[in-house]
Amino acid sequence: MQLDRMPLGQAVDLFLDEDSQLPDAIAREKTKIVRVIGWVRDAFRSGGRLFYSGAGTSGRLGVLDASECPPTFRADPEQVQGIIAGANRRCISP
Repeated sequence: MQLDRMPLGQAVDLFLDEDSQLPDAIAREKTKIVRVIGWVRDAFRSGGRLFYSGAGTSGRLGVLDASECPPTFRADPEQVQGIIAGANRRCISP
């Protein structure tokens, strides 16, 4: 696939088609998703923490998600943390 060479309308159709598959894909994994959420809930209740770790974009997304937990869920900032390879400078430059 050469997304950069597709006509814009075709690229948008591709995005829409891919996105339309998400609900069914998530539904197929519901049991596993519920199980993992339960593990995290139980860990939090017993004083555990959640760490996201990654490099590049995955690291930046982990840091971003961790930073949203205190204002969104009133989580202690120490409870959910993002760790990125290359430290903080990787959050602000590629």
